[in-house]
Amino acid sequence: MNIAITTGAGTGIGRSAAQHLAQDGWTVVAAGRRLEPLQETIASLEGDGHLAFPADVADPSDVDALFAATVKAFGRVDLLFNNAGVGAPPVPFDEISVEDWKRVVDINLTGSFLCARAAFGQMRKQKPRGGRIINNGSISAQTPRPHSAPYTSTKHAITGLTKSISLDGRSLDIACGQIDIGNAATAMVEIMKRGVPQADGSIKPEATMHVDETGRAVAYMASLPLDANVLTMTVMANKMPLVGRG
Repeated sequence: MNIAITTGAGTGIGRSAAQHLAQDGWTVVAAGRRLEPLQETIASLEGDGHLAFPADVADPSDVDALFAATVKAFGRVDLLFNNAGVGAPPVPFDEISVEDWKRVVDINLTGSFLCARAAFGQMRKQKPRGGRIINNGSISAQTPRPHSAPYTSTKHAITGLTKSISLDGRSLDIACGQIDIGNAATAMVEIMKRGVPQADGSIKPEATMHVDETGRAVAYMASLPLDANVLTMTVMANKMPLVGRG
């Protein structure tokens, strides 16, 4: 039995990843802050034995409880998809509130660290040893959008976190990779169809892609043996203005 924890699993990319992992035979622990969407995700999965677990990834005690419950139920953790994340209001840089900055850092960066740390600790001691951590970066880990400093900063930091985990886990059979996603059609990016700010100051609609392409990509990364790794992958709407942005 292969056990996968997916954070932010109640909607969007997290739900799609959980669905594709379940299709591939994974037993999924769906984590997120609200129980009802998690239960809807679990109901949509193929197979039996999946678990919904409400948790705030920015809360160390919640993260500890999530991993303790998973190990108690299944005995191990083979995969973590570090997916939970938020953005901040798109305001001029000098108008970013300290509270919004801290909220984004706490969830996107510290939350990813807490979950990865817990997964790493379990993976290094379980038998058979090892596992895989997949961090959700973003195309903003490569190129920022206007008025996105908190989100972009945390996603750049995720790249450093990914590379550090990959290096530190190498001798322990722990693989770590990052998926950078551009314009998956979730509720969060519906605004793209109406028009969003561009680097030249204009407002233009942007192309999107079906969210299932992200779930399929995560499942591919998860399917590799531990002696192979996708260190970075970008999956994006082909017609969106990322290449040559600005």
